[in-house]
Amino acid sequence: MPGRKPRDPALLDALDAFERLPFAGEAWRVVRAGRDPLQGTAFGGRWDSALFDVLYTSLEPDGAAAQVHFHLSRQPVFPSKLRYGLHRIKVKTTKTLRLKDLNAMRPLGVDPARYREILCEATQAIGDAAYFLGFDSVIAPNARWSCNNLILFTDQIAPADLEVIESSKVNWNEWREKVRSQRNE
Repeated sequence: MPGRKPRDPALLDALDAFERLPFAGEAWRVVRAGRDPLQGTAFGGRWDSALFDVLYTSLEPDGAAAQVHFHLSRQPVFPSKLRYGLHRIKVKTTKTLRLKDLNAMRPLGVDPARYREILCEATQAIGDAAYFLGFDSVIAPNARWSCNNLILFTDQIAPADLEVIESSKVNWNEWREKVRSQRNE
């Protein structure tokens, strides 16, 4: 594949030792209004190097919102006219790589002290290796909220195993106020 670095054999061996576990539950995703919440992207995020499609979700609604809010707030002006929706998705996987916390990722080359930074080389290598080894998803810590994310490799998941079961509008002002009040409690 053009643009892909050679896979690290030690990383492949380390990931191959992980169990491929099923996941059945709910995940949340925030996307721009009008976009299909089940459509994956290959844009070179934390867990993909733009070589395959992924669906970034969170295991908590605020985790999904925090991820998108972080990226929107990096713009010079927060885009107040764009509309977003929060979608609750029923998910079923069969071969999930579970990286339960930051310490579980340390032997895989991830520096827990710098995880919140936009340093994606190590996590992209993990995602690429997991995809290559046949995992259909990864559960890993959310860099913006105290919860885990579920990253789905869309071409390794049957379409029938993803179903949007509820959608609501995201009001960023209300969400920010809720977060502020929770932090002040």
